[in-house]
Amino acid sequence: MVLAQERLIRRVGQMCRADQRLVAALTYGSFAQGEADAHSDIEFWLFIESRCAATLDRRAWLDDVGAIRFAVVNEFGAHVAFFPALIRGEFHFATAGDIASVGAWPARGAPAERMIILDRTGELRRALESLPARPKLPAAPDEVEELCGRFANWLVLAHHVARRGELLRAVDALTHAQRHLLWMARLAEGRTQHWLTPSRSAETDLPGDVAEALHETTTAADPETLTRAIGAAWRHGRRHWQQLAARGGRPVPEAFFQDLDAAIESRHPEP
Repeated sequence: MVLAQERLIRRVGQMCRADQRLVAALTYGSFAQGEADAHSDIEFWLFIESRCAATLDRRAWLDDVGAIRFAVVNEFGAHVAFFPALIRGEFHFATAGDIASVGAWPARGAPAERMIILDRTGELRRALESLPARPKLPAAPDEVEELCGRFANWLVLAHHVARRGELLRAVDALTHAQRHLLWMARLAEGRTQHWLTPSRSAETDLPGDVAEALHETTTAADPETLTRAIGAAWRHGRRHWQQLAARGGRPVPEAFFQDLDAAIESRHPEP
């Protein structure tokens, strides 16, 4: 069965090839990676001839793709269009001069031939093929310690603001801690696929008991569940940090661990 998203992707390709103002275009994400389903977004970078960039009507261009229920420019400057059935399309409009910046991306994410929609000069292919297929992982002791330390940074903030009674702020901080905890778990378990978006497919990428443990770190903004989640985040984070340190990373900072144990376990004990 052809998904509605695939029809939209084909339509974007037709429009790109017909529009001489476009120098290059690519798609990325689930469809380029061959992992898409009915819930997947469609995602594009469109590179416009520099002399045409100021006059191209982005919204009018998107309206030609298909019926749009709503559109917004997100906080990263991308145009996000919502098509029927809540299909979400993300469109980054850039100039031809920005093609070179593709070579600074952390990884390609999919074969170049699956990503390229249009490449009139060959520059886009060269930029994509210069990228590694997968992102560089933390490997050196200082890189691993930095990852674990960033987890602790957000967790300590969540602990303090929860004690102050700022429950929504604590949930926000804990969400940042969870993202780093996911990276720690992926690295510790050797399940580093989907590294750039560590929550993606976590329930199938990670062992079942690890995924279930990470579920314990999620919370609502009420004192009881927040307390449990912060405590669970530290217990699982401490274990992964120790695993990673034992594999050749820097030794865990014992005094810091003792401070966290005392603070977290006294306020957020294991049920």
